[in-house]
Amino acid sequence: MLVTLCVIAYNEEQFLSGLLDDIRNQRYDHNNIELVLVNNGSYDKTGKIMEHFAEEHNDFFDIRIVERKKSNQAVGWNTAFLHTRGNIIIKVDAHSKIPSDFVENNVKVIMSGEYVCGGGRPNITLIDNNWGNTLLTAEECLFGGNFAKYRKVQRKKMYINSIFNGAYRRDVFAKVGGFNEALGRTEDNEFHYRVVKAGYKICCSPDIVSYHYIRTNLRKMIVQKYSNGFWIGMTVKTFPECLSKFYFVPFAFVLSLIVSTILAIVGYPLLLWLVVLSYLCFDLFITFNAFKKKTRCLQYLLLPLIFPSLHLAFGVGTLVGLIHMPIRKEKLNKAKRKIKQVKMYYMGN
Repeated sequence: MLVTLCVIAYNEEQFLSGLLDDIRNQRYDHNNIELVLVNNGSYDKTGKIMEHFAEEHNDFFDIRIVERKKSNQAVGWNTAFLHTRGNIIIKVDAHSKIPSDFVENNVKVIMSGEYVCGGGRPNITLIDNNWGNTLLTAEECLFGGNFAKYRKVQRKKMYINSIFNGAYRRDVFAKVGGFNEALGRTEDNEFHYRVVKAGYKICCSPDIVSYHYIRTNLRKMIVQKYSNGFWIGMTVKTFPECLSKFYFVPFAFVLSLIVSTILAIVGYPLLLWLVVLSYLCFDLFITFNAFKKKTRCLQYLLLPLIFPSLHLAFGVGTLVGLIHMPIRKEKLNKAKRKIKQVKMYYMGN
């Protein structure tokens, strides 16, 4: 069965070579693997890395490199989808590491009768030192990350609402269409909401695993959290049904800080003390649990400062997204047309 792996990349020279090596090492027959590599307007060596890989490895069914101007993730994915010929389409994030049985196991699960599948997505760090492991701990921790079930390898098969590095039968795109290009960071949530609404189940298999590289420094991590929060705020005004309530925990924390601070200024400081002390206790409790890890190091003492910086970034981002102007109607209409374009492509091919 022909499988298409889609990878989109913007200035990913730091990660792309490793991912392409992982693809080269796949046990699944390379004659049945098509690669669609989208260079999303990169100005580093991303394009050259793609070209070099295509020149050096001709045992794949096909390697297609698509060049386009810089755009958001959803636009990049739709571009890739419109160049696929496989019976199974697999999205592979450029910040990923995949084991040699990744494609093989996805195909087995799909062939067992599933239409959408994926697996656990543990975090890993590209910088294996004390500081890198401290950031990894902050990202892995429930207090620093999010509540998505696919973030950890599952012991048994389950059906969930969203998946990372998902594999899809071609029929899914023929029925659901493509990604919503009006969205920035929440395109996966909205797409998988439509997938489930269309009657498909999203299978998280214990046999499938891929790994996600965290940001390489705290500044990039904070920027990422702010951007994630911003798009949660923007999305709630147009597609609230695709979002989990847990995404709004950092926003609730920021809102409680704002309200309690205002009350403290006018002479009622009790609520502010309660908010700060409650957060501090939880912060220290989670940090204490982090020290139980075998890879603990002295830098873990910075976790009580790292956690609030990530939460404040996400919460402030959500607040800004909520008060920002809504997504323009013409942009939403354009996104709907692109969703339909992908749908028609898969219905006709």
